[in-house]
Amino acid sequence: MFPFVRQLQLTADFAKRAGARLAGIEVPKFADTEATFDELKARIAKTVDFVKTLTPAQIDDSENRDITIPIGDQRQSFQGQPYLLHFALPNFFFHATTAYDILRHCGVEVGKRDFIGPLAVA
Repeated sequence: MFPFVRQLQLTADFAKRAGARLAGIEVPKFADTEATFDELKARIAKTVDFVKTLTPAQIDDSENRDITIPIGDQRQSFQGQPYLLHFALPNFFFHATTAYDILRHCGVEVGKRDFIGPLAVA
């Protein structure tokens, strides 16, 4: 299993990569140099800032966009919707959950609401 820092880096990577690929733009590159909580928070903020730049018009009709990604030494091709639903989102949540679980294992008092956020009441 990757350590905590790498889990968070990968969580951010899946968010920015999915957005960029669905928008049909170049994926931003972030150096994997974070070593502190402040640096990890900055990476998350930088990822959120990037995702916020994407517009609905860039994502519209991406469900059929051809997306080819490197996986190890191989290349894997998807259409947009299966890429998002069956690859990008599951990987995002896997790494986010694993980072959360590492924190809990190390005694950090975080709970379900810290992971999923407050209930939205309509």
